[in-house]
Amino acid sequence: MKAQEETNYSRIAEAISYLNGNFKTQPGLEEVAEKINLSPFHFQRLFTEWAGVSPKKFLQYLTIEHAKKMLKENQATLFETAFETGLSGTSRLHDLFVNIEGMTPGEYKNGGENLVINYSFAETPFGNILVASTSKGICHIAFADDAATGLDVLKTKFPNAAYKQIADAIQQNALYIFTHDWEKISEIKLHLKGTDFQLKVWETLLKIPAGQLTTYGAVAKNIGMPTASRAVGTAIGANPVAFLIPCHRIIQSTGAFGGYHWGSTRKTAIIGWEAAMTAKEG
Repeated sequence: MKAQEETNYSRIAEAISYLNGNFKTQPGLEEVAEKINLSPFHFQRLFTEWAGVSPKKFLQYLTIEHAKKMLKENQATLFETAFETGLSGTSRLHDLFVNIEGMTPGEYKNGGENLVINYSFAETPFGNILVASTSKGICHIAFADDAATGLDVLKTKFPNAAYKQIADAIQQNALYIFTHDWEKISEIKLHLKGTDFQLKVWETLLKIPAGQLTTYGAVAKNIGMPTASRAVGTAIGANPVAFLIPCHRIIQSTGAFGGYHWGSTRKTAIIGWEAAMTAKEG
């Protein structure tokens, strides 16, 4: 069994190395499978088990990371970037960015230029928060013990956006969540950027009922990637919308609450508060 695992690891390592070295030619599943002497079907299954994503998705991540470097560091045009990443044209580059980054390549290159973000601060039972929105929905919620620092974090994510300190209707609607009016969650619109994997994880978090907890492993199984617990943890750590996307409801398989981007003490308080509120309503 151990020998077989070592063989599988060597094959996947060889496949990753080949993809890293040849992503500009956009090799297909059959080509990479042939390089490591596996059938396409077996390679697809084995790679997904070991890497947590399919070979196609892994290739897309390599491609878009190179494209982002071209756009930002080299100031390349969209056509030049598409050509240098092995894509057939700017339309494929556009689709790749929208699917993985949640924005067009032009929006990425401009760092959010022409994007107007409204933001405001509000008090919650767990401290002050910064909530931000675009015309499409909530793009950011974070606990902000220090207002200036919280605003700096937001502006780092969208460095070229225009900012207005105003509490709009989108934000006010989202804040109902802190009055435990959880029935209104379906009415809240979100405007998020993230990879397909991250968006899938965040969507799964939204389905966890208030007052209930689950584990990283359970989330991984729920999205059809039972071996990707570590990747799930990374995606949860990148959650841009505190409380509303309830990453605080994820605990370790041992029962320990584990860490939290906005502090483990705050996480414990939120879990206890939700449990008390749901018990009262029950």
